[in-house]
Amino acid sequence: MSTIFTTLYETPLRTLGVRSVVPRQNWVEILSIANPGYLLYHAIIPNMSDREWEECFKRRFLPGWRRWKNDGNWREAFLKMLHRVQHRSSVSCTSDEAWTKYIVLNRNGSANELENSSRNFNPLAMFNELKLQNNLAHLETRIRLVLEIADVRILAFGTLTRPHMQGCTGNDPQSTPAVDDHGVYPMQELSASMNPISPSGPYARLAHPRPNPSHAKYPFYTPGGGDKRWLGSGEVEEEGLQWVGGMMIVAQLLGPHTHDVSSDWPLLQDLDLAVGPGRSNYASFTWSDLAVVAPWMEERITNKISGAGLGH
Repeated sequence: MSTIFTTLYETPLRTLGVRSVVPRQNWVEILSIANPGYLLYHAIIPNMSDREWEECFKRRFLPGWRRWKNDGNWREAFLKMLHRVQHRSSVSCTSDEAWTKYIVLNRNGSANELENSSRNFNPLAMFNELKLQNNLAHLETRIRLVLEIADVRILAFGTLTRPHMQGCTGNDPQSTPAVDDHGVYPMQELSASMNPISPSGPYARLAHPRPNPSHAKYPFYTPGGGDKRWLGSGEVEEEGLQWVGGMMIVAQLLGPHTHDVSSDWPLLQDLDLAVGPGRSNYASFTWSDLAVVAPWMEERITNKISGAGLGH
């Protein structure tokens, strides 16, 4: 079942909930991935236990979104969140979340959880300012799709360059400056254990929240064209370039037109992920979200800072 909002399901599927031969566990799967409009306005949902609704909520939504649950049951929490997602992904509404949180991984091993006005939230402008502060304005902004789940996709903004060669000093002003500060995100460890050819290593497949089919084996590589975290030729990732400087992580809401082709940019990378229709609505991405999306980062981050600053 596709999660793209424009998907039209066959009419008989709307009454699937009244058929006793369909196991309730199947409905946990359906509620975890089907598009919001179908679930809210068309599907007949069967009676389910509060525990099953809780499982649906955890599979579908980011952990940080649990703060919206009040004293009601999990069914109420799930449907309210689904309404909220369906509304915010279609229009630029900031009434219930005036400030959007995001995370910046710094070169010194620390990380900041920052926030910006939801009404003016522009990751490209924010990351350009970050590059300027870190003397990396000469490097092109690169954007990668880290993970896509039912209602959001996690994007990473960073910069790539070639590492220094031992014994070589380049004085050519026309050459691209090389930066050898590789930040806190694990490059070699991930490359070895998450290789698309031999996906073995210490990382377990993500289940809460559950990835879309394009990232079904996350954090391992998923073939099919939707997972472009390993760009390059053969086993050489990013064509030999390495990530340098700070990296900004944001959560982008998926809408009816998010997957539309908007220009001649390469699909699912760089500006295609951030510029165009359906790419201007964002949700908060917090520490708890980073912990479930990239659990290996917990031991890599030396200092978590809520807000701006160096944590002194």
